[in-house]
Amino acid sequence: MMTGVAEDEDKWLAAGIAGLQQNAFYMHRAMDSNNLRDALKYSAQMLSELRTSKLSPHKYYELYMRAFDELRKLEMFFKEETRRGCSIVDLYELVQHAGNILPRLYLLCTVGSVYIKSKEAPAKDILKDLVEMCRGIQHPLRGLFLRSYLSQLSRDKLPDIGSEYEGDADTITDAVEFVIQNFTEMNKLWVRMQHQGPAREKERREKERSELRDLVGKNLHVLSQIEGIDLDMYKDTVLPRILEQVVNCKDEIAQYYLMDCIIQVFPDEYHLQTLEVLLSAFPQLQASVDIKTVLSQLMERLASYAALSSEVLPEFLQVEAFSKLNSAIGKVIEAQPDMPVVGAVTLCSSLLKFSLHVHPDRLDYADQVLGSCVKQLSGKGKIEDSKATKQIVALLSAPLEKYNNVVTALKLSNYPCVMEYLDNETNKVMATVIIQNIMKNNTHISTADKVEALFELIKGLIKDLDETLHDEVDEDDFKEEQCSVARLIQMLHNEDPEEMFKIICVVKKHILTGGPKRLSFTVPPLVFNSLKLVRRLQGQEENPFGDDESTSTKKIFQLLNQIVEALSSIPAPDLALRLYLQCAEAANDCDLEPVAYEFFTQAYIIYEEEISDSRAQVTAMHLIIGTLQRMHVFGVENRDTLTHKATGYSAKLLKKPDQCRAVYACSHLFWVDDQDNLKDGERVLLCLKRALRIANAAQQMSNATRGSTGSVMLFVEILNKYIYFFEKGNPQISVASIQSLMELITTEMQSDTTTQDPAADAFFASTLRYIQFQKQKGGAISEKYGTIKLSDS
Repeated sequence: MMTGVAEDEDKWLAAGIAGLQQNAFYMHRAMDSNNLRDALKYSAQMLSELRTSKLSPHKYYELYMRAFDELRKLEMFFKEETRRGCSIVDLYELVQHAGNILPRLYLLCTVGSVYIKSKEAPAKDILKDLVEMCRGIQHPLRGLFLRSYLSQLSRDKLPDIGSEYEGDADTITDAVEFVIQNFTEMNKLWVRMQHQGPAREKERREKERSELRDLVGKNLHVLSQIEGIDLDMYKDTVLPRILEQVVNCKDEIAQYYLMDCIIQVFPDEYHLQTLEVLLSAFPQLQASVDIKTVLSQLMERLASYAALSSEVLPEFLQVEAFSKLNSAIGKVIEAQPDMPVVGAVTLCSSLLKFSLHVHPDRLDYADQVLGSCVKQLSGKGKIEDSKATKQIVALLSAPLEKYNNVVTALKLSNYPCVMEYLDNETNKVMATVIIQNIMKNNTHISTADKVEALFELIKGLIKDLDETLHDEVDEDDFKEEQCSVARLIQMLHNEDPEEMFKIICVVKKHILTGGPKRLSFTVPPLVFNSLKLVRRLQGQEENPFGDDESTSTKKIFQLLNQIVEALSSIPAPDLALRLYLQCAEAANDCDLEPVAYEFFTQAYIIYEEEISDSRAQVTAMHLIIGTLQRMHVFGVENRDTLTHKATGYSAKLLKKPDQCRAVYACSHLFWVDDQDNLKDGERVLLCLKRALRIANAAQQMSNATRGSTGSVMLFVEILNKYIYFFEKGNPQISVASIQSLMELITTEMQSDTTTQDPAADAFFASTLRYIQFQKQKGGAISEKYGTIKLSDS
């Protein structure tokens, strides 16, 4: 159906253009022969093509532009005629005899343009006559294009100040009156289009009207270009007349477009000084008008105007711009009780941005806007409309972007109240924005109260707000979110140990209620931040907690024990063991033997009861041995207990090579360089011999199952341990034992049953080179190694 209509329109347009061109041809021939009467006759016939009612605005515009081009040529002809002696007054009278009113008025406007240029009559009189005469066309489409033609012809002929057509003292009033009258009539025609035709074609008519809106809006642009309109005239005459027309037309499309035009075309300075008048119109607009967008644009323009120069800021204070805008928004929302949530929030967001740009020092203004938003959202529950939540995020992000400091946002009492209305997913998005802002600006959050307020804001990331959604969370997104929380925890710092301890307690309270899935991300940074505090307290003579120093660090260690213990709910035994060992090492540095022993005990319990994977056991065992080797706080009894456990666990690892490596690693527990009381050569030798037996057993097992003895790598590793302790002065490590081990390795490498291992060969060759280097070094080292014999190979 629509295709058929479009085809018909194309035919009608083609017929109209053909008729127009044919008459234009005869008009040109008449103009070439200076035949005025025929030129008028054919031009009237040509313009009669514009009387059609069959074309859509888009097609009619195409026809109109062809006629417009011809009329410009006709205007030049009329001008030439007056130069040849033809009276412009007679010509003005002559064209009024055209048979049809539409061609008559087009010709009248064309001659009127020449008449004004001739200056034989005041421009204001001719313009007034023309604008009145154009009322003869009341068909909306034809009338709009006719008045558009009049506006186009007259824009450079208005009796403006400084113009060649300037008249008497009231010349500006005359110019303004002409433009406003033409605007008013055009707007009436434009609005009338909405009510013509059947209701089923309403959507098509609205589309057509949107195509024509610029014809009406150009009048406001012309008004804004009149030099003689000063602030007083704009305030007293121009703006009230325009607003009267906008409000009284009661048309949604016209009101939205024209309010937007007013804001865009007139100077920001005028808007500021006439704010009350302009804002008074908004509550009177139709309920369906998208007021939020227009008001938001007004506030955005005013904010940009304020940003241009600090000199204009006093003007904003003088006219009380914020309070007027705030009041107007309240009245608009009150006048439109059915306004969607997104509309109210958008208005609040725009007002907040305005406040932050114009009055950055007035936090009370920002809080007032947030309070208004809370009022609008109250009783609505969690906002699920995506457009509304997007605006709330924009509202909450504005203070962060302006101040680049979350601490400032924390001073806004209504800030967390607004966040309460976000759905869970958007709450997490906003929490992420807050954390990213802290990271980007390296914000220093240094008190427990501020941390408490901050963690309330970001609770969407640190605990499950809705258990039912827990399984739907994307794992990668979840990890990214929790890593950002971890980085935030690491950033928390205060030079005052007592305040720092309070901060740690606040963070602990929040993260331990965050559900087991988060603990593996949030517990480690809190533990290490707490350990940083422990290290700081080590060097202080005076205890900030009011007790002796050991009590203060004990207090932190008690807290640490509770924090790490929480990991048992995940479970995450590997992580818990590592953290217990870190705590034990810190307790060692503080000379707190009972505390260090307790942490080690917890680590051993985890190893025994929770770590069952063989690879994880190997890793854990080496961590335990490495940490225990660095401990100096233990007495003989406690150290023996822990060391005995370590060697026992090492020998019980599943794989023989793992057993061997763990056992020879235990040798370091009995020989610590910087502790003379921890140099037990015999027990070192026992560990190394035990490691050799295990390595030998590993080879025998390999021979029994695979038919080959496997690599000699374990023997080479043990040889290096022998050399290490020999060089360190262990009297139990003799040259003979090193010599025999080297010979054993050489024999095994030459055996047919040994599996070739290039890495083991290279390691052994490197070890021999080291011995040779030490032999040639000179001094005591050279003597020590002198008796070790290397084979010629």
